[in-house]
Amino acid sequence: MRRSTMPAVTRVVGAAAATALALGVSACGSGGDGKAGTSFTYWSMWRAEEPQAQVLKAAIADFTASTGIKVDVNWAGRDVSKKIGPAIAANQAPDLWDQANDAIFGAVASAGQARDLSSVLSMQVPGENVPVSQVIPAKYFDMLPKDPAGSNHYVIPYEVATTGLYYNAADPDMAAALPGAPADWAGLLKVCDTLKAKSKPCIASEGEDPWTNGLYLDYLLNAGGIDVSKLAADKSGAAWDDPAVLKAAQRVEQLVKGGYIIPGYDATKFPAQETNWASGKAAFYMNGSWVTSEVAKQVPAGWKFGSILLPGVKSPDAALFGFSIPKKAKHAEAAEKFIAFFLQKKQLSGIATTALNITPREDIPAPAELADAQKALGSATVRLAFDGVAGDWSPKVLDKNYLDLWHGKTGAEQFVAKCKADQVSYWKTQG
Repeated sequence: MRRSTMPAVTRVVGAAAATALALGVSACGSGGDGKAGTSFTYWSMWRAEEPQAQVLKAAIADFTASTGIKVDVNWAGRDVSKKIGPAIAANQAPDLWDQANDAIFGAVASAGQARDLSSVLSMQVPGENVPVSQVIPAKYFDMLPKDPAGSNHYVIPYEVATTGLYYNAADPDMAAALPGAPADWAGLLKVCDTLKAKSKPCIASEGEDPWTNGLYLDYLLNAGGIDVSKLAADKSGAAWDDPAVLKAAQRVEQLVKGGYIIPGYDATKFPAQETNWASGKAAFYMNGSWVTSEVAKQVPAGWKFGSILLPGVKSPDAALFGFSIPKKAKHAEAAEKFIAFFLQKKQLSGIATTALNITPREDIPAPAELADAQKALGSATVRLAFDGVAGDWSPKVLDKNYLDLWHGKTGAEQFVAKCKADQVSYWKTQG
């Protein structure tokens, strides 16, 4: 099955670094670890020179000044998720670490090695007279897979990423073609036709990337009421016979056959078409909220980021970056205090103001570049990209077949039939 959220431990995390995804942190609560002189260890996914680390350093200094608790930080970088398992096995794990939700689940929570942080949700946010549960919406936990004990509280988020169709709202052609978000699929195609009439490609696409291009199918399936994880889990393959699946594939085919995708996309690799999009050679680019910072130095003066979801989408995709505590942590209570401390509005606001990203707190405005993305995340429910499908299902069943559809080598019906057949074969090999 697929990468469980967004490609958070590869492209998203790398981009999040480039995106200056800054942290803020806050704490509170009682317990034996709270007395002055106590310390705890923290392994961070950020390197010491990154903006995120600078914000964390300031928060740590504030925390220590406020509580007397010292924080011993190891700026471990992206490989922290590879180090945490062996450290736990050797009884040398830190008291606190951070990463993307899928990395945390894969490295510790799925094996029952993550502490249930429900107690953090009950803690007061320092100086705000509200529990953490009131500032972090429950929907971000509801979308996560559960650990062996049935908990989905193994990560407390401090930043949220999402995906959508990004565009330059200051482009006169876009202003004329897109007076508002299209109400239905026909409305989106009308926008593309208007742009096509002006010799402007509607969509930029890194043609060899099944993930970003696959988001079109992911969102179209969601709009049709299809849960990708249930689709993928059907060993009989019969789930592929749902008319909503074919309808989603047919709409992807419309984009391809309608000539709406930038010419030559099927023979390029990242970042060729992202660069073309940033220079105004195509209108829309399907990607994550990290893209605004990823191209910040490329876009011309006057560029104004906007984003929309595909028409009919019920729940936007989301990925979390947050804190986790190993079950064997020696100073878990002190680490929990720090998490609650970091979630104060005055601390966490650095995610938006310094790192230019979205926080899970809905009372912290996102930077202007991500105002539309934050609005989309205001949906009553959110979901993991591809409904959290993980493992090797995607490369063995979906990816190649989807790229054949995306490149115009096959049609919608052939795509569905091939995925169904490959899925039946896949599950036969799983024992």
